[in-house]
Order: sequence, then structure tokens, then C-alpha cells
Amino acid sequence: MKTNKFLILLLTVLAFTSCKDNKAQNQATEETHDVAETETTTASSSADVSGNYITEDYTKRGEGYDWVAVLVNQTSDNDINVKVRSRADKKKPTCTFDTKAYKKSDGIYSANVSGKTVLFTFKDNNLNITTENKADEASLYFYCSGGATFAGDYSKLDGDLDASQIDKTAYAKILMLQDIGFNISAVKKGGETELTVNAFGLNENHGNPQVATFKGDVVDAQVEDLDSDGSPELVVFTDHNGKGNVVAFSTLKKNSMIPVYFPPVSENSKISDGYNGGDEFSLIETTLGQRFPVGGKTRQVSYKLKNGEAGKSFEVTNVSEY
Repeated sequence: MKTNKFLILLLTVLAFTSCKDNKAQNQATEETHDVAETETTTASSSADVSGNYITEDYTKRGEGYDWVAVLVNQTSDNDINVKVRSRADKKKPTCTFDTKAYKKSDGIYSANVSGKTVLFTFKDNNLNITTENKADEASLYFYCSGGATFAGDYSKLDGDLDASQIDKTAYAKILMLQDIGFNISAVKKGGETELTVNAFGLNENHGNPQVATFKGDVVDAQVEDLDSDGSPELVVFTDHNGKGNVVAFSTLKKNSMIPVYFPPVSENSKISDGYNGGDEFSLIETTLGQRFPVGGKTRQVSYKLKNGEAGKSFEVTNVSEY
């Protein structure tokens, strides 16, 4: 009788344990399914937003209506290049604007434009552009003529923009620091990019404008006082077939503008070994940073602006990998 009681007790414990195990397994399966659903949803909501977005008047361009388009190129999961262009075949362009915007949340990207935060919101093949703070909306009028603004709603175009009407400017940006401004523009000529930089606010205006020609495209431009002398530098980041470069200019005591030499990667064996492009550049305070993938790692290079007999140039100050 004692044996039977022990057997019953043992069977009860085993049944309870089995029930617990099945419940835990089912719970784990449900959690795994939930995670999979979450990952699928995230991947879906992080879809590529590249494309051409247009105002309503684009469909009436044959009747002479003016229109504005936003050209979006998603360069990574976390950032996009934005170009605002308009009709330019019958009159001067209405709006011209370029910026790089960074992911804030799914479908929303933000850019710092003259100290104001501009939001680019993508949803259901539509784009809305606005400032984060309504009080800053007037800042977007600066990039358009005739009292216009590029803020508002756009719909995605299925196809290419009308090449016979669109503004051919490849890149355009205006930057300011320490009461000196830089008007940056680029056009395509003979298979190359011609970059023109006009500085305004200089005391004597020497060396203005500066023109540089190179193969590839302008990716971004930033301004900073890299040698802390009270007069700013302009740094333009370019890309040609996946390999980056820098075109830079310095203002001397706010009187003149001169080009700054940036050494090619090939000139320095410490950074050229294994290099195959994929560059990312940025200005971090007074340091120019460059990073690119090498053999499963990322190589990071730091540059400082130095004065020399032949002018100013960037020199490598640190190389690291992680």
C-alpha cells in the first residue's frame, strides 16, 4: 500500500513537472513569435524612403505651372540626403536646398538647418516637411524666392522627374560661422563636378570665389573654426565610386579665402593598407574625423588643421581600429 502511494505521488510530480515544462516551452514559443513579429514590423517600417517627391502642381507643368520636388537618397539605415529643386526652364528656381538628415524614429528624419531642427516625415508614399518648433517655420523661407517655402506636403512620383524643366544644380548650401558666410554650389560639367564657393562677410574679399573641379559628387558641407584663430574653415565632403575625399577652404583673419590641402589616403601607409572606400567624414569640434571598414573592423583617422610655409593643410594625428 505504501508502494502504491509512493507511485501515485511520483506520477503526480512527473505530471506537474511536465505541465510546467510544456507551459514554459509554449511561453518561450509565444515570446519568440512575438519577437519575430516585432522584428518584421520594424524592418517593414524602416523601408527605404529613396525617391522623388513632388507638389501637386507638378501634374500641371505642361500648362506652365511652377512646381517643387524633393529628391531623397537613403545612404544608410540611419541617414538620407535631401535635395529640394524646382522648375528652372522658364524662370529662376523657386527653391534650392540641400541637407543630410538623420533618423529620429521610424519614418522620421531630422536635420539641423542654421540651428533649427527640420523634420522629414515619410508615410504611405507621402512626405511632409516642417520645423520641429512652429516658431522656426520662417527659417525655411530663406531658401526660396518670392515668399515661398519648401515646407509642406509632397507625394512620391512613380518615375523620373522632368529633365527638361528641373533645376540642374547638383548641390547647394549656405553656411555661416563667426559672421562669415559661405554660399556653396556645384554643377555637372563634362563628366566632372565644378564646385564654386563664395564667401561673404570678408573684410577685403580676396580669393573670392574659389572654384574646384573633381570627379564624383558633393555629399555634405560643414563649417568650423578648426584652428581656433577666430576665422572659420569650410569643409566639403565628396564621393567618387564609393571613395571619399575632402575639399576645404580657410578664411585668413576674415580677409581672404584660400584652399586647404587634404592628403590622399594613398600617401599614408598607416591608413592606406586594406583601404577600399566606404568613407564617412565628420567634424568633431576642431578635429576632422574619417572612418572606413577594413577587414571586418573600422579604421578611424583623426586630422588637425596645421599652418605651413605653403599654406594650411590637414595632418593625421591619430589612427585607431575597433
